[in-house]
Amino acid sequence: MTRALFICGKARMRSPTAADICANRTGVETDFAGLSNDADEKLSSEHIEWADVIYVMEQRQKKRLISLFGSMLKTKRVVCLNVPDRFDYMQPELVALLREKLRGLL
Repeated sequence: MTRALFICGKARMRSPTAADICANRTGVETDFAGLSNDADEKLSSEHIEWADVIYVMEQRQKKRLISLFGSMLKTKRVVCLNVPDRFDYMQPELVALLREKLRGLL
């Protein structure tokens, strides 16, 4: 079982969408969190410990993740999906983009 954690800014649109579309994949367990102080599900050390692979939506989020949890990431695979913050939750264009970006990664 692979545990995939999806991270964006506020955990409202991109990361919950990614977690939901991957949740039905065989052998994959998903969760999501946000890096912003006002995120709906704020990223914690428990999220990092739980995850096998961590997907961030933007390079700046990867940098912030490393600055906050760098020592915990040594054994983790961190992947930047380069998905811009211009979509709504489960918007068809976001779903299609995430499926394309995640093909072969999970």
